[in-house]
Amino acid sequence: MNYRLDIQYDGTRYEGWQRQKTTGNTIQGKIEEVLSRMLDAPVQIDGAGRTDAGVHAKGQVANVHMDTEKNCEEICAYLNRYLPEDIEIYKVTQVQERFHSRLLAKKKVYQYRIATGHHKNVFERKYQCPLHEEFDVDAIKAAAELLTGTHDFKSFCSNKKMKKSTVRTIYSIRVESLPNELRITYTGDGFLYNMVRILTGTLIEAGRGTRKPEEMKGILSACDRGAAGFTAPAQGLTLLEVEY
Repeated sequence: MNYRLDIQYDGTRYEGWQRQKTTGNTIQGKIEEVLSRMLDAPVQIDGAGRTDAGVHAKGQVANVHMDTEKNCEEICAYLNRYLPEDIEIYKVTQVQERFHSRLLAKKKVYQYRIATGHHKNVFERKYQCPLHEEFDVDAIKAAAELLTGTHDFKSFCSNKKMKKSTVRTIYSIRVESLPNELRITYTGDGFLYNMVRILTGTLIEAGRGTRKPEEMKGILSACDRGAAGFTAPAQGLTLLEVEY
């Protein structure tokens, strides 16, 4: 049977989502370890997105094919009993055999949070990029508008050996100026390696005045990672939702 897992995690102390041969300290690795113990057999799960080391998730989705006599509530309870306190499975549901968390995803929503005030928020410091500076929000919004739509985002991908298509669609980039915080929320059909963090770094440069918003067109057409801005730190990024 095929099961969908809805997951949230604080990615601060992990080496990202994807399992790795060199370390067991990944989100996927931790979940597979507990499921393998539950079934007394090796288990592999598929995640909707491979979040980087230090990136968080409120709405990650995975699926797993397994045979068990436990019902969904019992599977969920078992996982949460043995997973670390910074990983939570908040729902387990049985789904159709053809459901695949990554291949069938229609939209993904990521949010990047930037601390803009003069003082750090000690309770939010793991979830904000601590720049503590003011930005030209109108310039960021103007730049974001030019990045919205269907484009080749090769300039915003850290994987230089990427052989597959780098064309993606960003449906919206919402920029919110809050007291002591700037939030940028991206909704798209999919994102390349480090894409959201590079987009954010580029928008920050526009907000600082070191780039003009109209430069976004040239960055896109360059299809060159060197044309875009810096890669924003992982800690400010959270995967909010995956839509099917």
